[in-house]
Amino acid sequence: MTPTTPSAPASPRVVLDAGGAAPLLPETLEALYAARLEAWSGPRRLHSEGRRANLLLGAARETVAAAVGARTEEVRFAPSHTAALHAAVGAIAPARRRIGRRIVASAVERSAVLAAAEHTSPDEVTLVPVDSLGRVDADAFGTAVAGEGVGLACLQHANAEVGTLQPVSAVHAAARTAGVPLLVDAGASLGHVDVGPSWDVLIADPADWGGPDGVGVLVVRAGVRARVLTPEDPDPWFPGGASTAVAFAAAVSLAAARSRQAAEDARLRALVARIRERVPTLVPDVDVVGDPTDRLPHVLTFSCLYVDGEAILGELDAAGFAVGSGSACTSLTLRPSHVLAAMGALTQGNVRITLHPGVSEDDVERFCAVLPGAVARVRARLGADLP
Repeated sequence: MTPTTPSAPASPRVVLDAGGAAPLLPETLEALYAARLEAWSGPRRLHSEGRRANLLLGAARETVAAAVGARTEEVRFAPSHTAALHAAVGAIAPARRRIGRRIVASAVERSAVLAAAEHTSPDEVTLVPVDSLGRVDADAFGTAVAGEGVGLACLQHANAEVGTLQPVSAVHAAARTAGVPLLVDAGASLGHVDVGPSWDVLIADPADWGGPDGVGVLVVRAGVRARVLTPEDPDPWFPGGASTAVAFAAAVSLAAARSRQAAEDARLRALVARIRERVPTLVPDVDVVGDPTDRLPHVLTFSCLYVDGEAILGELDAAGFAVGSGSACTSLTLRPSHVLAAMGALTQGNVRITLHPGVSEDDVERFCAVLPGAVARVRARLGADLP
Protein backbone atom coordinates (compact mmCIF):
# COMPACT_ATOMS: atom_id res chain seq x y z
CA MET A 1 0.00 0.00 0.00
CA THR A 2 1.53 3.29 -1.10
CA PRO A 3 1.75 5.84 1.72
CA THR A 4 0.15 9.17 1.02
CA THR A 5 1.13 12.58 2.27
CA PRO A 6 -1.60 14.09 4.43
CA SER A 7 -3.08 17.16 2.79
CA ALA A 8 -2.81 20.44 4.62
CA PRO A 9 -5.99 21.42 6.44
CA ALA A 10 -8.13 23.87 4.56
CA SER A 11 -8.00 27.43 5.84
CA PRO A 12 -11.13 28.38 7.79
CA ARG A 13 -13.67 30.56 6.08
CA VAL A 14 -13.55 34.26 6.89
CA VAL A 15 -16.71 36.35 7.08
CA LEU A 16 -16.07 39.95 6.02
CA ASP A 17 -19.72 40.77 5.41
CA ALA A 18 -21.07 41.43 8.91
CA GLY A 19 -23.17 44.50 8.15
CA GLY A 20 -26.65 43.75 9.51
CA ALA A 21 -25.68 40.09 9.91
CA ALA A 22 -22.74 39.86 12.28
CA PRO A 23 -21.82 36.57 13.96
CA LEU A 24 -23.64 36.31 17.28
CA LEU A 25 -21.70 37.45 20.32
CA PRO A 26 -21.31 34.83 23.08
CA GLU A 27 -23.44 37.05 25.31
CA THR A 28 -26.23 36.94 22.73
CA LEU A 29 -26.42 33.17 22.80
CA GLU A 30 -26.29 33.06 26.60
CA ALA A 31 -29.02 35.70 26.93
CA LEU A 32 -31.23 33.98 24.35
CA TYR A 33 -30.94 30.64 26.15
CA ALA A 34 -31.53 32.11 29.62
CA ALA A 35 -34.47 34.25 28.48
CA ARG A 36 -36.11 31.35 26.66
CA LEU A 37 -36.03 29.39 29.92
CA GLU A 38 -37.00 32.31 32.15
CA ALA A 39 -39.40 34.31 29.95
CA TRP A 40 -41.18 31.74 27.86
CA SER A 41 -44.60 33.13 28.79
CA GLY A 42 -46.21 36.17 27.21
CA PRO A 43 -45.35 39.48 28.92
CA ARG A 44 -49.01 40.58 28.81
CA ARG A 45 -50.24 37.70 30.95
CA LEU A 46 -51.07 38.39 34.57
CA HIS A 47 -49.67 35.28 36.25
CA SER A 48 -46.18 35.04 37.73
CA GLU A 49 -44.62 33.70 34.56
CA GLY A 50 -46.09 36.53 32.53
CA ARG A 51 -44.94 39.13 35.03
CA ARG A 52 -41.44 37.65 34.91
CA ALA A 53 -41.40 37.98 31.13
CA ASN A 54 -42.62 41.56 31.42
CA LEU A 55 -39.81 42.35 33.84
CA LEU A 56 -37.23 41.08 31.36
CA LEU A 57 -38.79 43.12 28.57
CA GLY A 58 -38.70 46.20 30.77
CA ALA A 59 -35.06 45.54 31.64
CA ALA A 60 -34.28 45.32 27.92
CA ARG A 61 -35.88 48.71 27.32
CA GLU A 62 -33.96 50.22 30.24
CA THR A 63 -30.66 48.93 28.89
CA VAL A 64 -31.26 50.32 25.41
CA ALA A 65 -32.51 53.62 26.81
CA ALA A 66 -29.37 54.02 28.91
CA ALA A 67 -27.18 53.26 25.89
CA VAL A 68 -28.74 55.95 23.70
CA GLY A 69 -29.68 58.56 26.28
CA ALA A 70 -33.45 58.12 26.17
CA ARG A 71 -36.30 57.40 28.55
CA THR A 72 -37.33 53.78 29.00
CA GLU A 73 -40.86 54.46 27.75
CA GLU A 74 -39.45 55.92 24.51
CA VAL A 75 -37.90 52.57 23.49
CA ARG A 76 -39.80 50.07 21.35
CA PHE A 77 -38.80 46.77 19.81
CA ALA A 78 -39.80 46.09 16.20
CA PRO A 79 -39.83 42.82 14.23
CA SER A 80 -36.81 44.02 12.24
CA HIS A 81 -34.67 47.03 11.42
CA THR A 82 -36.55 47.53 8.17
CA ALA A 83 -39.91 47.33 9.94
CA ALA A 84 -38.76 50.01 12.38
CA LEU A 85 -37.68 52.30 9.53
CA HIS A 86 -40.93 51.81 7.62
CA ALA A 87 -43.08 52.31 10.71
CA ALA A 88 -41.31 55.50 11.77
CA VAL A 89 -41.42 57.17 8.36
CA GLY A 90 -45.00 56.03 7.78
CA ALA A 91 -46.25 57.29 11.14
CA ILE A 92 -44.42 60.58 11.66
CA ALA A 93 -44.69 62.29 8.26
CA PRO A 94 -48.51 61.90 8.04
CA ALA A 95 -48.93 63.17 11.61
CA ARG A 96 -47.59 66.53 10.43
CA ARG A 97 -49.80 66.77 7.35
CA ARG A 98 -51.16 70.20 8.33
CA ILE A 99 -47.62 71.55 8.05
CA GLY A 100 -46.75 69.44 5.06
CA ARG A 101 -45.82 65.91 4.10
CA ARG A 102 -42.56 66.65 2.30
CA ILE A 103 -39.73 64.41 3.46
CA VAL A 104 -36.11 65.53 3.23
CA ALA A 105 -33.42 62.83 3.16
CA SER A 106 -29.87 62.37 2.00
CA ALA A 107 -29.32 60.69 -1.36
CA VAL A 108 -27.40 57.88 0.35
CA GLU A 109 -30.02 56.71 2.86
CA ARG A 110 -30.82 53.03 3.01
CA SER A 111 -33.16 51.78 0.32
CA ALA A 112 -35.71 50.99 3.06
CA VAL A 113 -35.80 54.67 4.09
CA LEU A 114 -36.05 55.95 0.53
CA ALA A 115 -38.78 53.44 -0.33
CA ALA A 116 -40.75 54.30 2.81
CA ALA A 117 -40.44 58.02 2.08
CA GLU A 118 -41.69 57.64 -1.47
CA HIS A 119 -44.52 55.36 -0.35
CA THR A 120 -45.60 57.77 2.40
CA SER A 121 -45.22 61.01 0.45
CA PRO A 122 -45.25 60.25 -3.30
CA ASP A 123 -43.56 62.97 -5.34
CA GLU A 124 -42.85 64.92 -2.15
CA VAL A 125 -39.38 63.64 -1.33
CA THR A 126 -36.35 65.93 -1.50
CA LEU A 127 -33.00 64.17 -1.75
CA VAL A 128 -29.99 66.22 -0.67
CA PRO A 129 -26.84 65.27 -2.63
CA VAL A 130 -23.57 64.16 -1.09
CA ASP A 131 -19.93 64.86 -1.91
CA SER A 132 -17.36 62.39 -3.24
CA LEU A 133 -16.80 61.02 0.29
CA GLY A 134 -20.50 60.23 0.72
CA ARG A 135 -21.15 63.08 3.17
CA VAL A 136 -24.15 65.36 2.91
CA ASP A 137 -23.61 69.11 3.10
CA ALA A 138 -25.11 70.31 6.41
CA ASP A 139 -25.94 73.76 5.05
CA ALA A 140 -27.71 72.34 2.00
CA PHE A 141 -29.63 69.92 4.20
CA GLY A 142 -30.57 72.74 6.57
CA THR A 143 -31.85 74.84 3.68
CA ALA A 144 -33.97 71.94 2.42
CA VAL A 145 -35.42 71.28 5.89
CA ALA A 146 -36.33 74.94 6.28
CA GLY A 147 -38.39 74.80 3.10
CA GLU A 148 -42.17 74.99 3.04
CA GLY A 149 -44.24 71.93 3.87
CA VAL A 150 -41.51 69.71 5.35
CA GLY A 151 -42.87 67.16 7.79
CA LEU A 152 -39.88 64.90 8.39
CA ALA A 153 -36.11 64.83 7.87
CA CYS A 154 -34.11 61.60 7.60
CA LEU A 155 -30.34 61.33 7.92
CA GLN A 156 -28.26 58.25 8.64
CA HIS A 157 -25.71 58.53 11.44
CA ALA A 158 -23.12 56.91 9.17
CA ASN A 159 -23.26 55.22 5.81
CA ALA A 160 -23.48 51.45 6.08
CA GLU A 161 -21.73 50.95 2.76
CA VAL A 162 -18.74 53.29 2.80
CA GLY A 163 -18.52 54.12 6.51
CA THR A 164 -18.59 57.92 6.24
CA LEU A 165 -20.02 59.70 9.29
CA GLN A 166 -22.68 62.32 8.62
CA PRO A 167 -22.92 65.84 10.17
CA VAL A 168 -25.86 64.79 12.32
CA SER A 169 -25.38 67.44 15.04
CA ALA A 170 -25.45 70.35 12.58
CA VAL A 171 -28.42 68.92 10.69
CA HIS A 172 -30.33 68.30 13.92
CA ALA A 173 -29.76 71.90 14.99
CA ALA A 174 -31.13 73.13 11.65
CA ALA A 175 -34.10 70.76 11.84
CA ARG A 176 -34.89 71.90 15.37
CA THR A 177 -34.81 75.53 14.27
CA ALA A 178 -37.25 74.65 11.49
CA GLY A 179 -39.45 72.66 13.88
CA VAL A 180 -38.96 69.43 11.91
CA PRO A 181 -38.27 66.09 13.64
CA LEU A 182 -35.07 64.34 12.56
CA LEU A 183 -35.07 60.58 12.09
CA VAL A 184 -31.56 59.16 12.44
CA ASP A 185 -30.82 55.68 11.14
CA ALA A 186 -28.05 54.33 13.38
CA GLY A 187 -28.30 50.82 11.97
CA ALA A 188 -24.60 50.74 11.09
CA SER A 189 -23.38 52.80 14.07
CA LEU A 190 -24.89 51.78 17.39
CA GLY A 191 -22.71 49.18 19.08
CA HIS A 192 -19.66 50.45 17.16
CA VAL A 193 -19.51 54.19 17.92
CA ASP A 194 -21.44 56.57 20.16
CA VAL A 195 -24.48 57.96 18.36
CA GLY A 196 -24.88 61.07 20.53
CA PRO A 197 -28.07 62.97 21.44
CA SER A 198 -28.74 64.72 18.10
CA TRP A 199 -31.93 62.97 17.02
CA ASP A 200 -35.67 62.93 17.57
CA VAL A 201 -36.23 59.42 16.29
CA LEU A 202 -33.46 56.82 16.44
CA ILE A 203 -33.48 53.43 14.75
CA ALA A 204 -30.91 50.66 15.19
CA ASP A 205 -30.24 47.08 14.14
CA PRO A 206 -29.13 44.55 16.80
CA ALA A 207 -27.97 42.10 14.13
CA ASP A 208 -25.32 44.65 13.12
CA TRP A 209 -23.51 44.57 16.49
CA GLY A 210 -23.71 40.80 17.02
CA GLY A 211 -27.18 40.68 18.53
CA PRO A 212 -30.03 38.47 17.31
CA ASP A 213 -31.94 38.96 14.10
CA GLY A 214 -35.71 39.24 14.13
CA VAL A 215 -35.72 42.48 16.12
CA GLY A 216 -35.19 46.18 15.48
CA VAL A 217 -34.91 49.13 17.85
CA LEU A 218 -37.10 52.22 17.54
CA VAL A 219 -36.72 55.15 19.94
CA VAL A 220 -39.12 58.08 19.63
CA ARG A 221 -38.53 61.13 21.81
CA ALA A 222 -41.47 62.35 23.87
CA GLY A 223 -43.24 65.14 22.01
CA VAL A 224 -42.70 63.75 18.51
CA ARG A 225 -46.14 63.43 16.94
CA ALA A 226 -46.95 60.15 15.23
CA ARG A 227 -50.02 58.81 13.48
CA VAL A 228 -49.86 55.05 13.86
CA LEU A 229 -52.50 53.42 11.68
CA THR A 230 -52.85 49.88 13.00
CA PRO A 231 -55.70 47.95 14.63
CA GLU A 232 -56.08 48.57 18.36
CA ASP A 233 -53.34 46.80 20.31
CA PRO A 234 -51.35 47.37 23.53
CA ASP A 235 -48.40 48.07 21.22
CA PRO A 236 -49.87 50.30 18.47
CA TRP A 237 -46.52 50.62 16.68
CA PHE A 238 -45.96 46.88 16.33
CA PRO A 239 -49.15 44.95 17.13
CA GLY A 240 -48.45 41.72 18.93
CA GLY A 241 -45.16 43.04 20.28
CA ALA A 242 -41.70 41.57 19.94
CA SER A 243 -40.28 38.32 21.28
CA THR A 244 -39.26 38.92 24.90
CA ALA A 245 -36.25 36.62 24.67
CA VAL A 246 -35.02 38.18 21.44
CA ALA A 247 -35.48 41.74 22.75
CA PHE A 248 -33.67 40.83 25.97
CA ALA A 249 -30.79 39.26 24.03
CA ALA A 250 -30.58 42.36 21.83
CA ALA A 251 -30.20 44.57 24.90
CA VAL A 252 -27.65 42.30 26.57
CA SER A 253 -25.60 42.10 23.37
CA LEU A 254 -25.68 45.90 23.03
CA ALA A 255 -24.25 46.28 26.54
CA ALA A 256 -21.57 43.72 25.68
CA ALA A 257 -20.66 45.42 22.40
CA ARG A 258 -20.44 48.81 24.09
CA SER A 259 -18.19 47.41 26.83
CA ARG A 260 -15.66 46.43 24.14
CA GLN A 261 -16.30 49.42 21.91
CA ALA A 262 -13.11 51.39 22.59
CA ALA A 263 -10.80 48.40 22.18
CA GLU A 264 -12.56 47.10 19.08
CA ASP A 265 -12.65 50.58 17.56
CA ALA A 266 -8.86 50.85 17.69
CA ARG A 267 -8.26 47.30 16.47
CA LEU A 268 -10.75 47.27 13.60
CA ARG A 269 -9.85 50.80 12.53
CA ALA A 270 -6.24 49.65 12.11
CA LEU A 271 -7.32 46.63 10.05
CA VAL A 272 -9.50 48.76 7.77
CA ALA A 273 -6.66 51.26 7.34
CA ARG A 274 -4.37 48.40 6.32
CA ILE A 275 -6.83 47.21 3.67
CA ARG A 276 -7.40 50.78 2.41
CA GLU A 277 -3.66 51.26 2.04
CA ARG A 278 -2.79 47.92 0.47
CA VAL A 279 -5.62 47.27 -1.99
CA PRO A 280 -4.63 50.05 -4.45
CA THR A 281 -1.04 48.78 -4.46
CA LEU A 282 -2.10 45.18 -5.02
CA VAL A 283 -4.82 45.62 -7.66
CA PRO A 284 -4.68 48.08 -10.58
CA ASP A 285 -7.63 50.31 -11.39
CA VAL A 286 -9.26 50.23 -7.97
CA ASP A 287 -11.29 53.04 -6.37
CA VAL A 288 -11.33 53.00 -2.55
CA VAL A 289 -14.24 55.16 -1.39
CA GLY A 290 -15.46 56.91 1.74
CA ASP A 291 -13.80 59.24 4.22
CA PRO A 292 -10.43 57.76 5.30
CA THR A 293 -10.63 59.13 8.86
CA ASP A 294 -14.06 60.48 9.85
CA ARG A 295 -15.73 57.13 9.50
CA LEU A 296 -17.01 53.98 11.15
CA PRO A 297 -14.17 51.75 12.36
CA HIS A 298 -15.25 48.54 10.64
CA VAL A 299 -16.67 49.40 7.18
CA LEU A 300 -14.87 49.67 3.83
CA THR A 301 -15.85 49.60 0.16
CA PHE A 302 -13.69 49.58 -2.96
CA SER A 303 -14.58 49.13 -6.62
CA CYS A 304 -12.62 47.35 -9.31
CA LEU A 305 -12.77 48.48 -12.92
CA TYR A 306 -13.48 45.77 -15.53
CA VAL A 307 -14.97 43.46 -12.86
CA ASP A 308 -18.54 42.30 -12.39
CA GLY A 309 -19.71 42.45 -8.77
CA GLU A 310 -21.32 39.00 -8.78
CA ALA A 311 -18.23 37.47 -10.37
CA ILE A 312 -15.77 38.88 -7.83
CA LEU A 313 -18.08 37.92 -4.97
CA GLY A 314 -18.18 34.33 -6.27
CA GLU A 315 -14.42 34.21 -6.80
CA LEU A 316 -13.70 35.39 -3.27
CA ASP A 317 -16.35 33.06 -1.86
CA ALA A 318 -14.64 30.11 -3.53
CA ALA A 319 -11.39 31.26 -1.93
CA GLY A 320 -13.00 31.21 1.51
CA PHE A 321 -13.99 34.85 1.98
CA ALA A 322 -17.55 36.10 2.39
CA VAL A 323 -17.80 39.73 1.25
CA GLY A 324 -20.62 42.00 0.18
CA SER A 325 -21.21 43.51 -3.23
CA GLY A 326 -23.77 45.94 -4.54
CA SER A 327 -25.70 48.25 -2.25
CA ALA A 328 -25.58 47.20 1.39
CA CYS A 329 -29.38 46.93 1.48
CA THR A 330 -30.00 45.52 -2.01
CA SER A 331 -27.11 43.07 -2.36
CA LEU A 332 -29.51 40.17 -2.96
CA THR A 333 -30.30 41.66 -6.37
CA LEU A 334 -26.76 42.93 -6.93
CA ARG A 335 -28.13 46.16 -8.36
CA PRO A 336 -25.57 48.95 -8.80
CA SER A 337 -25.12 50.83 -5.55
CA HIS A 338 -27.20 54.01 -5.35
CA VAL A 339 -24.74 55.16 -2.67
CA LEU A 340 -21.73 54.95 -4.98
CA ALA A 341 -23.71 56.50 -7.81
CA ALA A 342 -24.65 59.46 -5.60
CA MET A 343 -20.98 59.88 -4.69
CA GLY A 344 -19.95 59.86 -8.35
CA ALA A 345 -17.83 56.76 -7.67
CA LEU A 346 -17.30 53.66 -9.76
CA THR A 347 -20.34 51.40 -9.31
CA GLN A 348 -19.13 48.22 -10.98
CA GLY A 349 -17.18 45.45 -9.29
CA ASN A 350 -17.55 46.85 -5.81
CA VAL A 351 -16.51 44.88 -2.73
CA ARG A 352 -18.03 45.86 0.61
CA ILE A 353 -16.25 44.75 3.76
CA THR A 354 -17.70 44.96 7.26
CA LEU A 355 -15.51 43.57 10.01
CA HIS A 356 -16.58 42.06 13.32
CA PRO A 357 -14.76 41.14 16.55
CA GLY A 358 -13.87 37.68 15.24
CA VAL A 359 -11.74 39.01 12.34
CA SER A 360 -7.99 38.79 12.97
CA GLU A 361 -4.88 40.34 11.45
CA ASP A 362 -4.14 36.99 9.82
CA ASP A 363 -7.56 36.99 8.18
CA VAL A 364 -6.87 40.42 6.69
CA GLU A 365 -3.43 39.35 5.47
CA ARG A 366 -4.90 36.27 3.81
CA PHE A 367 -7.59 38.40 2.16
CA CYS A 368 -4.98 40.81 0.78
CA ALA A 369 -3.00 37.85 -0.55
CA VAL A 370 -6.01 36.29 -2.29
CA LEU A 371 -7.60 39.44 -3.72
CA PRO A 372 -5.17 40.21 -6.60
CA GLY A 373 -5.51 36.74 -8.08
CA ALA A 374 -9.29 36.74 -7.71
CA VAL A 375 -9.63 40.06 -9.55
CA ALA A 376 -7.15 38.99 -12.23
CA ARG A 377 -9.08 35.79 -12.94
CA VAL A 378 -12.38 37.65 -13.30
CA ARG A 379 -10.80 40.22 -15.59
CA ALA A 380 -9.22 37.48 -17.69
CA ARG A 381 -12.60 35.78 -18.17
CA LEU A 382 -14.04 39.10 -19.29
CA GLY A 383 -11.15 39.71 -21.66
CA ALA A 384 -9.91 42.67 -19.67
CA ASP A 385 -6.44 41.39 -18.71
CA LEU A 386 -4.28 44.21 -17.40
CA PRO A 387 -0.50 44.29 -17.31
